[in-house]
Amino acid sequence: MGQKVHPFGFRVGITEAHKSRWYAPKALFAELLVEDHKIREFVDKRLNRTPPFAAVSDIYLERTREELTVIVKTARPGLVIGPKGAEIDKLTADLQLMTGRKVSVKTVEIRSPDTDATLVAEAVAEQMKKRSNFRRLLKQRCESAMQAGAKGIRIQVSGRLGGAEMSRKFVTREGSIPLSTLQANVDYAGVTSFTTYGAIGVKVWIYKGMFTDAEEDQTQSKAAGARARARGRR
Repeated sequence: MGQKVHPFGFRVGITEAHKSRWYAPKALFAELLVEDHKIREFVDKRLNRTPPFAAVSDIYLERTREELTVIVKTARPGLVIGPKGAEIDKLTADLQLMTGRKVSVKTVEIRSPDTDATLVAEAVAEQMKKRSNFRRLLKQRCESAMQAGAKGIRIQVSGRLGGAEMSRKFVTREGSIPLSTLQANVDYAGVTSFTTYGAIGVKVWIYKGMFTDAEEDQTQSKAAGARARARGRR
């Protein structure tokens, strides 16, 4: 069997920050963990799977004793906020009803959607449903990511490609992907495309360069585990 490590899990606590940032006593931990999962599923279904399709790539959760903060990383913040903030108010109210806590929702804009692994994987999965030519599609996505400033990209699709009887794997790559370097900023996403002739797995790796001490992400805060640290050379 292949021994493969998830690029994000490999770097958590070293160069990547946690996506759920809170501490809880042992008795509450399981309940809050399940609640986190439900919140992520709810927000994803609301913003990504139904109109207005806000291109949400990540959801960060922060908790204090009184308040729950949901940070939504999106390529279309205008659609999440809505006219005069109507959509974000509705989402906040629904989350408060669902969790029974005081909730605040913040948005962070993704300035370059072409170099975000989740958005690239979702776009490829959507096109696969429409029976696009997968070879051309993957080549186009790789080229646009490289033009947008990525140092390397790899896209892998596996399943009944082109409706073939036997499933297979197809990989397209450009540039370099240093998967075993902890200091490397590698964005990864895996998405399943449910086509008429079966499920097709789409995996995307995007290498954006090295983490540096100066790098400060908009999603970082002073909450527990919120700050990613660049590793100093010793």
